[in-house]
Amino acid sequence: MARGPNYWEYLRLEELLDLQGGIEGDEDELMPDELHFIVVHQAFELWFKMILRELCLAINHLGAPNMDEETVPYVVHHLRRINQILRLLVDQFLVMETLTPQDFLSFRDKLSPASGFQSFQMREIEIRLGMSSDTRTKYGNVDPIEHIRASVADTKEGGAIIGRIERAISEPSLRQALHDWLYRTPIEGSGPGDAGDEEVVLDFLERYLSAVEEMHKQQGEIMARSGVGDPDAARQRLAHTTELGRAFLFAEEFEDEDERNRMRRIRAGLIFIESYRALPLLAWPRILVDSVVELEEQMVLFRNRHARMVERIIGRRVGTGGSSGVDYLDKTTKVRIFKDLWSVRTLLMPKDVLPKLHNADFYRFAPHPG
Repeated sequence: MARGPNYWEYLRLEELLDLQGGIEGDEDELMPDELHFIVVHQAFELWFKMILRELCLAINHLGAPNMDEETVPYVVHHLRRINQILRLLVDQFLVMETLTPQDFLSFRDKLSPASGFQSFQMREIEIRLGMSSDTRTKYGNVDPIEHIRASVADTKEGGAIIGRIERAISEPSLRQALHDWLYRTPIEGSGPGDAGDEEVVLDFLERYLSAVEEMHKQQGEIMARSGVGDPDAARQRLAHTTELGRAFLFAEEFEDEDERNRMRRIRAGLIFIESYRALPLLAWPRILVDSVVELEEQMVLFRNRHARMVERIIGRRVGTGGSSGVDYLDKTTKVRIFKDLWSVRTLLMPKDVLPKLHNADFYRFAPHPG
């Protein structure tokens, strides 16, 4: 009877533990802290691999043309795993920070021109999340994707790496899948394609914005009675927020009418879920939205933690790949992929001032027959 695999065979540990030899291919030739540096970064890349797998599974579920409500918890499951991995990666920088500046400088020049900037898995994560070329932080005047293409062009792995990047660009992103899903949100019980759906959506948005305007007026009066600050300036800021809210919900920044109408319904679906999240049939949808917001929050925390770790070890030096180092990393913390999910929070209201729904029963559990 043939024996089954043992632990190290199943994990292929012999091969795995033979991959920390660095440029020399021999751990005995490494500087004292170089093994630490290699192991930490290999661990990052292994977790990036796991994030990509979970991300693709979430996109495949969420991007289905007709996703059953029972599928939403599976999408949330994959997103929550990503979020837990990102928390772990933020903490992993604590291990990295046991490397002192001088110990790192003893082998830093060996890395040049290699750089974490060339992590094609991180770039693939960004693309699959939905980062576009116009929002991606440039490396000088060069798009990081073009930099990777140039870096791998003459390597044996280049074709496979470029292929992965191209597939990620051509396939739906989490942002696209989320938009498709939000677009289908029933608003006042009405869905896309239903008779009069556009009128239902417009009526909901107008009533919602009227409630926002009234809330802002009351806030302005409270500020005026408080005697603190400039009440007129406060009223103007609140009125301006109302105007911006209208422009946002009606997607006025889009010139194409079809695109504007589509984004208007997506944003209406989003604010509907966020505002009436206590209704039973919106419980899982709002958890899904929260999970995506948390994912981006964890990405921002990861980037900021990375920047602080680099600043602690090498200060404001030029990066090994020629970037501006910490200055470049700090710019990446400003990027938001899911902008609508953040912007809508400016317009949320307390439950007691929300417009009363015309069809609230649609979102409650059906009574048990008999």
